[in-house]
Amino acid sequence: MRLEEYEKKGERPWLTFYGKNVPAHIRYPEVPLYFLLDDARARFPNRPATLFFRKTLTYEELFDRVEALATAFQKTLKIQKGDRVLLVLPNSPQFVMAFYAILKAGGIAVQGNPLYTEDELQYEVEDSGARYAITLDFLYPKLAPLLEKGLLDGIVVARLQSEMGFPFNFLFPLKLRKEGRAVRVPEHPRIFSFEELLKTEPDWRAPSINPREDVALFQYTGGTTGKPKAVMLSHFNLVVNTYQIIAWSEDVRYGEDSLLAVIPFFHVYGMSVALNFAIATASRLVIHPQFHVKDVLRDLERYRVAFFPGVPAMYIAILNHPDVKKYDLSSVRVCLSGSAPLPVKVKEDFERLTGAKLIEGYGLSEASPVTHSNPVYGLNKPGSIGLPFPDTLAAVVDLETGEKVLPPGEEGELVVKGPQVMLGYWNRPEETEKTLRKGWLYTGDIARMDKDGYFYIVDRKKDLIIVGGYNVYPREVEEVLYQHPKVKEAAVVGVPHEFYGEVPKAFVVLKEGETATEEELRSFLAEHLAKYKIPHEIEFRDELPKTFVGKVLRRELRKEETKE
Repeated sequence: MRLEEYEKKGERPWLTFYGKNVPAHIRYPEVPLYFLLDDARARFPNRPATLFFRKTLTYEELFDRVEALATAFQKTLKIQKGDRVLLVLPNSPQFVMAFYAILKAGGIAVQGNPLYTEDELQYEVEDSGARYAITLDFLYPKLAPLLEKGLLDGIVVARLQSEMGFPFNFLFPLKLRKEGRAVRVPEHPRIFSFEELLKTEPDWRAPSINPREDVALFQYTGGTTGKPKAVMLSHFNLVVNTYQIIAWSEDVRYGEDSLLAVIPFFHVYGMSVALNFAIATASRLVIHPQFHVKDVLRDLERYRVAFFPGVPAMYIAILNHPDVKKYDLSSVRVCLSGSAPLPVKVKEDFERLTGAKLIEGYGLSEASPVTHSNPVYGLNKPGSIGLPFPDTLAAVVDLETGEKVLPPGEEGELVVKGPQVMLGYWNRPEETEKTLRKGWLYTGDIARMDKDGYFYIVDRKKDLIIVGGYNVYPREVEEVLYQHPKVKEAAVVGVPHEFYGEVPKAFVVLKEGETATEEELRSFLAEHLAKYKIPHEIEFRDELPKTFVGKVLRRELRKEETKE
């Protein structure tokens, strides 16, 4: 059966296994993404919206700040519809404000990782054409050179402590000074204070937004070749995925629940499953900029958190904490695990410990990101990524043509189709054409479907390495290694790791007569790459396995490491 026929027949074996309150179809509002905040504020103005180091903002207060910031973006920064703005912020109230304010001003938010180096951020600025960047004072040095080079029109600088409660607002600057990370941001006509912009009298002018066609977000993702590319997600894509996640969760109590957000907002998983989900349900967003297991355990108990999205490494850390049984985690109802395979034992142990439902899902940046999940209150199949979301079609097709739908049990490429699927890649028409075919998104993952409509990821067609939820692309690391004067050849693969799921390992062949140490190469990599991208191990070899045309066989190196 060909894909066109499959789509027309409308076979959906998975619908039988949906939770009893999960609809097959949802009516999605045709609204800009910032409507989620406007609606929450209209219905629950006095409800706590964000909680950050003991400081709470209500939905009314958050809304007012977003309106002031959006006004400043339009009037002071002159941001117009379609302008790109780079966000280089950790999870914080400033991220929430800046993100929705960019959208209200008519701009497009470009997701930047605060762990990135200057080189990596420069690439995103140049590729996206971002006019402005928004960051924190102690991250400013990474972006200052881009301003000096004329790549940015300006930088908006926030102080993290300005949204902290006492005594953290007093202690945090002292901590930065003690660690040698305090930065004095110079006065400059193109450097703007986030806190000063918040004082702008709200006079926001709504831009004309077509939710289905206008881009809200550039989410950078990579592949096996070349540099990362920007996935263009529309307002509608992100609104749809938010409402799909809400429907799938079943037991949502609007204006009552709390969600602990430590999964990064700058990752599309954190953007949809944590930030947009919490705002759309008028939940209290308990924000953590970093994962520290003791702090997470404390706040899960203290704030009676109901939703805790994360990655397997987080749940493993919680289970292995020596004092975990001293904490009351009975309020936690639903935990969605993504970004890496969830070990069955971890799921079982976590559910036994908390009484919560820990469900494994699947998604990718190109789909906003969630396309599949095991039911919250239905049959979970170990090792499965679950069932397609409402209004989402999925199939397994042959690897040769990508057109023939394979029967249950057979392995092929997973393809999906739904209203959460991206518009395409920014300035990458050829890549878009390869990945989006007749509305179907070709995921690059090898999968199979069973007779009940549950899907299983068998292997990665792409060589993506996922380190505790962060994506690492081998080609990117290899290209930096090749810049080292002593390196002749290099290959990077993912190898199993007890905590992170997998980590990068590099195999290096040095030029004749050269000697080098692991530490020497790691130090070189650290100048160009974020810490989590640096290989945990570098193995020196005389040669690398290759095809007869000279292409390095990464799969052979992986087999050696995993003993496949």
